[in-house]
Amino acid sequence: MTTLSAAAIPGTDVPLRQDARIMALVGLAHASSHFSHLLLPLMFPVFIKEFGWSYSELGFMSTVFFVVSGTGQASAGFAVDRWGARPILLLSLAMFALACIVASVANSYPAMLCVAVLAGLGNCAFHPVDFTILNQRVSSARIGYAFSVHGLTGNLGWAAAPAFLGLLAAWADWRTAYVGAAVLYGAIGLLLWLNRDQLSTTVVPRPTDTASGHDMAFMRLPVVWWCFAFFLLSTVTLAVVQNFSLPILKAMHQVTLEAATLTLTGYMLCGALGMLVGGFVAARHASHSDRVVAVCMSVAAAFLALCATGWFGGTGTMVVLAATGFAVGIGGPSRDLMIKKATPKGATGRVYGLVYSGLDVGFAISPVIFGAFMDRGWYGPTLACAAVVLLLSVVAALGVGRKTAAISQPQAAT
Repeated sequence: MTTLSAAAIPGTDVPLRQDARIMALVGLAHASSHFSHLLLPLMFPVFIKEFGWSYSELGFMSTVFFVVSGTGQASAGFAVDRWGARPILLLSLAMFALACIVASVANSYPAMLCVAVLAGLGNCAFHPVDFTILNQRVSSARIGYAFSVHGLTGNLGWAAAPAFLGLLAAWADWRTAYVGAAVLYGAIGLLLWLNRDQLSTTVVPRPTDTASGHDMAFMRLPVVWWCFAFFLLSTVTLAVVQNFSLPILKAMHQVTLEAATLTLTGYMLCGALGMLVGGFVAARHASHSDRVVAVCMSVAAAFLALCATGWFGGTGTMVVLAATGFAVGIGGPSRDLMIKKATPKGATGRVYGLVYSGLDVGFAISPVIFGAFMDRGWYGPTLACAAVVLLLSVVAALGVGRKTAAISQPQAAT
């Protein structure tokens, strides 16, 4: 084990360069995680053409990925708290590379399901790993900006995936694209290993002789489950955009595949820009993070509902859909700050692991439900239902704020 960095000690001056380096390394890791979310969905049109698989079958592949990721994420939080973040992070990148290699030689649906399992195992550790490193290694005065960079780089990972895989597939073929992705993951893993001293974390000692100090005690806190519900609901909507925005735009407005792909990239880039703006919003309104999240998600839900009507035509719908990403992005840093305030001391990995597994559950159930919608040609209703679910996440965010306030008030009185 290593010692806590100076960033974790109140009142210690930490150079901006040191904080920025840690933010960049963790951000790169986070980008690689988000990149993996699209390893399979971006090839859905290819799989339909080459193998004849249905939307429901394709959606189930995404479900397998996120079921494995969600289950593993809840467990990974315990591993991070016990052994530290760095070894788990490097192992995850190795799993991604292996998944891409298997995908490059797969010739059947079961083989692609194996790819989904391997990639899900790789993805499961990133949130408990990332937030453990950031909360321990970045100075408290810059933590809001660290969350902003973390969210921004995640969206950049989503935005890079269509360009990287699409260009390689167009230049050669889809199998070559997966080989290229494996090489990319290997390069990222090497870079992080060379900078491994910046990624070390300390295992925080926890009492184990009382019920209140038990490893599972945090699960009795209602605020943790409100956080879980927020991630589940908000992610259901995001999964619709990631998995089905391309065929929805093609079916409703007859746009080209290239234009639809650019729209998805635009959504992710606007989300990244929103994350950048959201870092300043989170720093200015830290005490009202739940309300910031609620407003942003409400605006995004309204934009999605407008897209569902088809009133704006192809170009207008693509613009509004991209703007939805900006609204969601602004709320990202405040969302992470909201979770930080609800996390008990010494339980960062476990809480973030459980809470962010709600993200994986949302990604898992959404393709199955809305894949059935898509098979029936319910393109507009798919977007409309996604907007309704996003509004339900607003209720969950406000619930987190109420529960966190109820916990902090008795503490302030003691």
